[in-house]
Amino acid sequence: MIKILLADDHSIVRTGLKLLINEHPDMEVISEAKDGEEAVHKAIELEPNVVIMDLKMPKKNGLLATKQINEANNDIKIIVLTMYDEKEYIFRVLQAGASSFLLKSHHEDDLIKAIRAVSEGEAYLYPNATKLLLNDYIKKSNKERIQKLTGREQEVLSYLAKGYTNREVSEKLFLSIKTIESHRSNIMKKLNLQTRHELVKYAIKNGFLDFV
Repeated sequence: MIKILLADDHSIVRTGLKLLINEHPDMEVISEAKDGEEAVHKAIELEPNVVIMDLKMPKKNGLLATKQINEANNDIKIIVLTMYDEKEYIFRVLQAGASSFLLKSHHEDDLIKAIRAVSEGEAYLYPNATKLLLNDYIKKSNKERIQKLTGREQEVLSYLAKGYTNREVSEKLFLSIKTIESHRSNIMKKLNLQTRHELVKYAIKNGFLDFV
């Protein structure tokens, strides 16, 4: 049996969630909390398997409550159920220790799936949240790679991506061909690229065609 604590400042929301959850024989709502402070107290006292947490609540917001519950007992899994779908909330919720992020506008089946998933130690995010996280990770990864390039290497990358040969780049930058070849080799290693095609594709995607 999955023991669940509901934390939401709206009584009607808690009642609806309780009716929905208790329809399933493998889960049960064991208690409710009307604010973040009460949620932390009851979670520590009752040790539910899962807490369903609203973000905006009196006395203590759901983000802080999530963090404090996680610090007190990280065996308690937390599902944040909110109306706020901004990317920043997703990151902050996961950093606070939640295992799932769902919107109140989602289908009720998503919540039931999330409860079962987090109770087994898995994470559960709705598809768009996953996409946002992946996109952000890719952007950060690309930014970190670009920052590894020196200013000269970025110049060379831009010319090579535009189709200039090593000799033509050397003439443009008043450098020897060996120096350009060395820069090119370093660029490929730093960006983890194997072919000129990959280099061109990377340069286009990251705005290097307009660099020089």
